[in-house]
Amino acid sequence: MKKHFLLPKSAKGQSLVELAISLVILLIILAGAVEFGIIFFQYVQLRDAAQEGALYGSIYPPSSAADTAAINAIIKRTKDSSSTPIDLANDPGVVVQVDVTDGIYCEGGSLRVRVSYPHDVIMPFMSTWLGPGRTLNAEVIDTILTPVCP
Repeated sequence: MKKHFLLPKSAKGQSLVELAISLVILLIILAGAVEFGIIFFQYVQLRDAAQEGALYGSIYPPSSAADTAAINAIIKRTKDSSSTPIDLANDPGVVVQVDVTDGIYCEGGSLRVRVSYPHDVIMPFMSTWLGPGRTLNAEVIDTILTPVCP
């Protein structure tokens, strides 16, 4: 004859309460992992765009700080390098800064490209811990390759 283990009346809802608490904690951890993955993916996209702009700028650098045509060409190349998941060219929140860090506008100088993007937290309850949004920044410094210095 089998003996059945019977729970007292006070313990019958214990499993349901444990499941509810555990499920909430697991969903918060899962939402955090998803949000972190999205932020990391967007950062990699910004880094790649900054690298593309810096590479273009190292070959076609501005001739001076006042050479707005060359700086705008670098900014355009940076923004046009990616369209998904962030449309860098059409998103008004994307900011690209280009500057020559050491003042040498020929071979051997350093060109810096910075890309900033305001990331909005998409998981509804994650903004409680992370805040409403974060600004993602990526920066690449590249060596100017042309023209040869006089």
